[in-house]
Amino acid sequence: MAHTLPELPYAKDALAPHISAETLGFHHGKHHAAYVSKMNAAIEGTAKADLPLEDLIQAAASDGDQGLFNNAAQTWNHTFYWNSMSPKGGGAPQGDLAERIDRDFGSLEGFRKAFADAGATQFGSGWAWLIVRDGKLEVRKTLNAETPLTEDGTVPLLTMDVWEHAYYLDFQNRRPDYIETFLDKLVNWDFAAENLAKSGQ
Repeated sequence: MAHTLPELPYAKDALAPHISAETLGFHHGKHHAAYVSKMNAAIEGTAKADLPLEDLIQAAASDGDQGLFNNAAQTWNHTFYWNSMSPKGGGAPQGDLAERIDRDFGSLEGFRKAFADAGATQFGSGWAWLIVRDGKLEVRKTLNAETPLTEDGTVPLLTMDVWEHAYYLDFQNRRPDYIETFLDKLVNWDFAAENLAKSGQ
């Protein structure tokens, strides 16, 4: 059964003026859709055709099938990214997540600096992540389509896309401004808190 492009969790213009409807139109409607289409073409008629997306990513990684991995992982990464943002995002986390951030990063500002640095120093294309591993929150950065899903015991809580197509129409080459806007206005702390609670860590 073919995978489908997930709908955005909000209207295409809901993140404006921070991220424009034009950016989301290209990013979701063209880039994300292309990953889904290429992934489906790669698995059609194969034993992998009926695998759930997360299992497909693991199988492609295990098999060393870089083409399939790139498209499957980017399909998952982008869906996770849309949910990592909210029209009512920004501000500060609450409850257990806030306490864990204070414990593991020293403060919310400590987390913001680590996350912003990960995004700003990712050379070329990639992602910045907040993950939990062995009960500890950490910031990671990954290249291209790489995802923490392939690391045993690692659960992604939040991600930020730093491929140029995520921000160039709105911010041009000012990636640090995009990162600051993501943290100030868009980050979906409720989504991160839900993922932390479901992780059991």
